[in-house]
This record gives sequence, C-alpha cells and structure tokens, in this order.
Amino acid sequence: MSKNPQKKPLNKFIRFSGIALQMGLTIYLGSLLGEWLDQKYPNDNQLYTKICTLVAVFGAMFSVIIQVTKLTKDD
Repeated sequence: MSKNPQKKPLNKFIRFSGIALQMGLTIYLGSLLGEWLDQKYPNDNQLYTKICTLVAVFGAMFSVIIQVTKLTKDD
C-alpha cells in the first residue's frame, strides 16, 4: 500500500492548530478567573486578573513546550 504524502503534513497542521487554540483558551479562562476574583475581592489595581493571566500564560507555554517536544520526538 502506498501512503498518502499529504496526510502527515496535514496532521501536523491540525495538531499545531489545536495547540494554539488550547493556549488561547487557557489564557482567556485565566483572565476570566482573575476578573471574577477581582469582582469578588475588590482591590485597586486588578491584582487577581494580572496574576491569574500571567499564571495562565506560563502554564500554556509550558504545555506548548511539552506538546511540541513530544510531537517532534514522535517523528
């Protein structure tokens, strides 16, 4: 059987697109959590939003690094 040469690049494109969507969603949910905490526990400079968004960014970056490393090892 001959393998379709287009299948593997398309599969990588889909996986990388999924990683990007996951990263965006993680950061968005982190900021929503921070906004909710700022409303529940008011402060002057939106400290919870900043902290939760930064934690979400670092968590998303860590997740992306792990997934890309795993993806490149599979090849």
